[in-house]
Amino acid sequence: MQLLASEHVAALLVTAALALAAARLPRARSGGWALTASRALAVAILLAYLTDHAVAAARDTWSVRLYLPLHLSDAATVVAVLALWTARRPLVELTYFWGLTGSLQATVTPDLGQAFPDVLFFTYFVTHGGVVVAALLLVAGRRIAPGRGAVARAFAATAAVAVAAAVGSIATGGNYMFLRRKPDDSLLDLMGPWPWYIVAAGLFALAMFALLATPFRGGGDR
Repeated sequence: MQLLASEHVAALLVTAALALAAARLPRARSGGWALTASRALAVAILLAYLTDHAVAAARDTWSVRLYLPLHLSDAATVVAVLALWTARRPLVELTYFWGLTGSLQATVTPDLGQAFPDVLFFTYFVTHGGVVVAALLLVAGRRIAPGRGAVARAFAATAAVAVAAAVGSIATGGNYMFLRRKPDDSLLDLMGPWPWYIVAAGLFALAMFALLATPFRGGGDR
């Protein structure tokens, strides 16, 4: 899919509209509306993720080099589903930080070979864009704020996923978390050659986590 093609722009607009609604509507609704919306989104993301793997298997394109759950977006997808279903704060924290960094970046600059109306176009944007929507629904809509030390916990979790991705990439010859080479048309293009872009990306992620935590310094849900 071409970057910022009409179908890409449409997907971005839908994601933005849903994210805005997720951030604002639960505050204006009472009862179990927010919980119902959260669990419905969890089911949608999970079904899209499973469909992505099933379609790849049916097309005989599934392989351990490509489809092991070792990209940060895979971790974000699984964590977001659990966070939406349980509303547990540690899971919400990871959804917030990963959703508004890695998943958002993957939505804006997708590494996707299929275009609309291929089913993988829809599964990609439901999983990646869905995590962005989940982050705002949980934190802004339901007001489950990151706690003290959230930045350090999120960065440690990110580093752990990176280590697993490195091991998986070596074992399979894959390129999990783009540790071997950068994707096309990515923010990583601005971070230098290998391996320096990996270091730069880590520092950038830490800075972004700290920035995203700024509204919640001092404690309390705001």
